[in-house]
Amino acid sequence: MHDLASLQCLLQLTSPALPVGAYSYSEGLEWLVDQGTIDNEVDLWTWLLQELACGSIRMDTAVMVRGYRANADLPTLLHWNAWLSAARETEELRLQSLQMGRSLLRLSKVLQAPDSTSPELTEVWEQLQTGCNFAIAFGLTANLWHISLEAATLGYLHSWATNLISAGIKLIPLGQTTGQRLLFQLQPHIESATQSILLLKDEDLCSCGWGLALASMAHETQYSRLFRS
Repeated sequence: MHDLASLQCLLQLTSPALPVGAYSYSEGLEWLVDQGTIDNEVDLWTWLLQELACGSIRMDTAVMVRGYRANADLPTLLHWNAWLSAARETEELRLQSLQMGRSLLRLSKVLQAPDSTSPELTEVWEQLQTGCNFAIAFGLTANLWHISLEAATLGYLHSWATNLISAGIKLIPLGQTTGQRLLFQLQPHIESATQSILLLKDEDLCSCGWGLALASMAHETQYSRLFRS
């Protein structure tokens, strides 16, 4: 029964219906489609694989893992939250992370039973509410909801892939079946990335995200946009 309860929490935390606004961001994909860099299923597949292999999503997920392991250790949480904010290449990506993190932190606080809230956790909420990255909020919430670290890591990556594929379906456009095929084919790659990220040491946290950074900067001033900037 405990496993089923944790599974339900994971499904809720990674659901597209989670009110954190993830669906309103394309992470530069809208500009890439507008420029013709990505205009079909194969292009989107290649982009997703490259991001999983060496993009900023790996670094984000690694910081989520550290947020999970920190639990309610406020100095550690503040350190990694500041570290991730400093690692953001563009204002758009930083604002996305902070907006989603703030929304998830607020939701986590509302859903937590008052009689099970420790003074340490209350202080964490108070200190982070003014500027919490989504990765930190996700890791903290996953730990609070007793989701295993491996499952939380897999879910974080799966949720990211789902959001970008959904954006691709709207922008390229692609059919819903094509989108589901892409997501299904990504499963072994997400599993592999999960195992790799869980083993990353602090000194190995890095990304090769210049393509995403350029796309995000261009999207900030793109004339016509469906997605938030």
